[in-house]
Parts: sequence; structure tokens; C-alpha cells
Amino acid sequence: MKHLFTVLFISLLSFSVSAQEKAAKIEFKTDVIDYGTIDKGADGVRVFEFTNTGNAPLIISKVNSSCGCTVPKKPEGPILPGETGEIQVKYDTNRVMPIRKTITVISNADTPTVALKIKGEVIDPSKTSVLEKKSESVMQQ
Repeated sequence: MKHLFTVLFISLLSFSVSAQEKAAKIEFKTDVIDYGTIDKGADGVRVFEFTNTGNAPLIISKVNSSCGCTVPKKPEGPILPGETGEIQVKYDTNRVMPIRKTITVISNADTPTVALKIKGEVIDPSKTSVLEKKSESVMQQ
């Protein structure tokens, strides 16, 4: 009877160890997207590409932004091992200001929380600075 319990215990232990080996892993091509300097009203959509390098399906449960001016869109279904996916991010380019935002991705991956960043600056080309106007007027004289 002791041998039976020992064999069952070792079997259960080895089963639980092998079950823990299966895990999804998320690897992004880049974790920062630089918009650079873009004009007001320009296309604010960018994409973070990733691959599931694990050996279990990757499920992205939630994607949040640090501000309402940035709207992320997560993949709907699971990403199988070896497959790629994308998280689309749309920044409101009608806001003339520097861009410094964080997108938080929550999934079942071995690293369950990943922070992605976008940066850049939105400018209004119709508005020129006082210095530019002054130098133009001096040059015209």
C-alpha cells in the first residue's frame, strides 16, 4: 500500500511539473513607438507588433491607456504559439502638445503586465512662432 501511495504521489508531482512548463510568452518588436513631430489632425494610428514565443495560447485580457487621448485596441482571440498579433493604438492628434503616454497590456503570459510607450510631438503648422514672424519681416525689409 505504501508503494502505491508513493507511485501516485510521484506521478501527481511529475504531472504538475509538466503542466507548469506550458506558458505563453509575449515578445514585442519594440516597446516604444516614436511618432516624431507630426501635424495636428494627422493619422494618429500606430501598431505594436508581438509574437507568442511560448508554448501555450496567449490571451490578452486587457489593454489600458494612461489617458483618454490614446485609444488602444487589443486582439480579440487567443494568439497561438509562434503566431504574431498586434495592438493598435490611436492617439488624438487634434491635441497640440508633446506625446508621452503609456499603454499597459495585461495577459496570461509569463510576464503578465507589460508597459508600452508612445512619444512624439503634435504641432500646428498654421501657427508660426513670434520669432519666425520677426525673422521673416526683417528679411523682407
